[in-house]
Amino acid sequence: MKQETYFSQLDGIRFIAVGLVLLDHWLAESNVYPLGTLGVTMFFVLSGFLITRILIQSKLKDDKIVRSHWFSVKQFIIRRSIRIFPIYFLAIFVLYLLDVLPVRETILWCLTYTTNLYIAIKQHWMGTIDHLWSLAVEEQYYLVFPYLILFLPTNSYKRTLISMIILSVLLRLFLFFNGSPWMVQYVLMPTCLDSFGIGGLLAYFFSFQKETFFKELTTIKYLIASFSMLIIFLFFSRQYQITSNQVHHFGNLVIERLIGSIFCFFLIAKAVNGYEGIMKWFLENPLVSYFGRISYGLYLYHNFVFNFFHTPQTSFVLRGLHKIQRILPSMTQNSIFELLYYFGITVFIATISWYLIEKPVNNLKKYFTY
Repeated sequence: MKQETYFSQLDGIRFIAVGLVLLDHWLAESNVYPLGTLGVTMFFVLSGFLITRILIQSKLKDDKIVRSHWFSVKQFIIRRSIRIFPIYFLAIFVLYLLDVLPVRETILWCLTYTTNLYIAIKQHWMGTIDHLWSLAVEEQYYLVFPYLILFLPTNSYKRTLISMIILSVLLRLFLFFNGSPWMVQYVLMPTCLDSFGIGGLLAYFFSFQKETFFKELTTIKYLIASFSMLIIFLFFSRQYQITSNQVHHFGNLVIERLIGSIFCFFLIAKAVNGYEGIMKWFLENPLVSYFGRISYGLYLYHNFVFNFFHTPQTSFVLRGLHKIQRILPSMTQNSIFELLYYFGITVFIATISWYLIEKPVNNLKKYFTY
């Protein structure tokens, strides 16, 4: 069986996802729509697709050559660790040395990928390291999911993935009617499982029904319908927020992630199959593809740049960058200029990270093939 390992247009999808998060965080005072939520959901669905596809291929290969599935478990853990851990722990280490308060106060939570649990328990965000909650969710997912795919029979995959989706929505529903704080419903790994499960279903259809059901799912009508459903939902959700004066309500706590995941399902399915026209040009644009390749770094570093910029007393490493406020004070009051400024700095740091750390370390993965 030929194993496809790279989908060129998915780098463009990664850029869209990280771009939504960056816009949401950097325009927090003026943006009223959940761009960041959609961006994170897109990452979760994409991870669900890619991880499930890899594990399915590993499972089929194990069965074909009569190899222990524990071999694939080991390879998966090593390869994920090589990709994720180096710059994450380096960032935590540097922030700790710089005496960044949220890291100092929650260092064990950071080191154990449990910042989402800290947020849920303490019911408040973590400032500079707010965004690490989603990385914690992904890591917790990786600790459980591989065993389901590798050790369950293939004829149970679809049922298992659908069960994950249903259970996740039911859990959010239970927490909502139980009066749990909204952060609990938002940041826990089990309440995010519908996104991963929907991405997993896409991998299932791609692996076992590629020329039939998967091909049908990539037609443009489903993408348009799911996008329209998302826009309509967000419009009415926003109207309800205004009229009821409730920022967090049933719609955005229970339903929004599911609807966003369905849209991301069709968006990613079409990219896997290959867009044509302007979307093909955008997703395969060399610059967009590059930003997608360094999206992990962009996501990891963007909040540090923003917070350092707004708290100069703690940012001696970046203090020189604040001089632009005195040199060009009128431009720094322009939101577009500020966005480009933050983005430029973040891309610069992520580029250094990519070439000096991530890319060389990632090359080690060739020694741990499935």
